[in-house]
Amino acid sequence: MRRVWAPSGQRPIAPGHHRYEWLYVTAFVSPATGETHWYVSDGVSKPLFQAFLDAFAEEAGAGTDRIILLILDNAGWHTEPGLVVPEGVRLIHLPPYSPELQPAECLWTLVDEPVVNQHFDTIDDLQSVVENRCVFLANNRAATKGATGFYWWPKRAEPA
Repeated sequence: MRRVWAPSGQRPIAPGHHRYEWLYVTAFVSPATGETHWYVSDGVSKPLFQAFLDAFAEEAGAGTDRIILLILDNAGWHTEPGLVVPEGVRLIHLPPYSPELQPAECLWTLVDEPVVNQHFDTIDDLQSVVENRCVFLANNRAATKGATGFYWWPKRAEPA
């Protein structure tokens, strides 16, 4: 939910339907380039994060020729002791309670834009809209770079 405009003294009208089905979006973003990788699922877990991490490493071309520093918060599914980190990926965990340092946190307002104050009859309808938005954002690097490219974020390093 977001704030909406309404005449002074009147309650805004924003239809909603409470239910308990969930949709999760996982995103990997490069603040320097705006490159994003999106995954939509119906839950979060350590094995699912392992699968996303493996898929991301393959899609992003991580390996000996491309080393990716992946900044993560301390969510329980990011810190599995047996997590197998793909070659070319280095994990860096943020200090606790510091979401403002996580560039991916800035993506959620962009993802939410087409679903704000909307009602969907089924979770599949919602998923379709969210997936289309993720595809749009993956193809619009300027938008994601603008949202995540903090002025103090380290600049991309090119190998010599």
